[in-house]
Amino acid sequence: MTTPFLGEFLGVMTLIILGDGVVANSLLKNSKAEGAGWVNIIIGWAVGVLMGVFVAVACGAPQADLNPAVTFAKMLNGVYTTSDSIIIMLSQVAGGFAGGTIVWLFFRGNWEISEDKGAKLAVFCTGPAIRNYSQNLLCEIIATFMLIFAIFAMFSKGVGAFSPGFGPLMVGVLVLGLGASLGGTTGYAMNPARDLGPRIAHAIWPIAGKGTSDWAYSWVPVVGPLIGGGIAFAISKGLGLI
Repeated sequence: MTTPFLGEFLGVMTLIILGDGVVANSLLKNSKAEGAGWVNIIIGWAVGVLMGVFVAVACGAPQADLNPAVTFAKMLNGVYTTSDSIIIMLSQVAGGFAGGTIVWLFFRGNWEISEDKGAKLAVFCTGPAIRNYSQNLLCEIIATFMLIFAIFAMFSKGVGAFSPGFGPLMVGVLVLGLGASLGGTTGYAMNPARDLGPRIAHAIWPIAGKGTSDWAYSWVPVVGPLIGGGIAFAISKGLGLI
């Protein structure tokens, strides 16, 4: 039996398995893709978004938000009730936790021989290249605004309806572009569930040689995207895109 909540859970789980997986593949010692670099990582995340959308829709979530910031913006627009939006957001965070758990299990063996605790944390969640909380928050607000504003523009009446499956593909291309253009400062979380769910998995599971889960930073990729989503809603509404 499929439901929007199950669809969002499985969609985010798919997103994280592929997204966190490509980071693990690129960073962990003795992976065949070790050192593959940033381009490999942003391609993996873009494909993760695309596949996550397909899974979410197939499993009962036609909106396929995969992101509490997107759900929040749609709630402000009247797409969801407050109670439904909260359940959807919790489902998304739970999906992120499940995806992070699967990535931990998949790469067992690589954790033990990888010495860099920061790299292990980076598999699960984002962190700043230069730690400055106000600047990091601004980066997450702007990146998430660009994500959601562009999505509203793509699906606006002025653009017209996409052929089936083409819309998710364009969202994947958008995420690829955002990673290439704006990802270098904070790791372009743009999604509280993408960061918080796997961060909880990092904190809970006995990952060999792990360090701190950096909870001091964890509020930035939660608060920033929600603010960015709210601003994207307000401007999109004002422009008549939604």
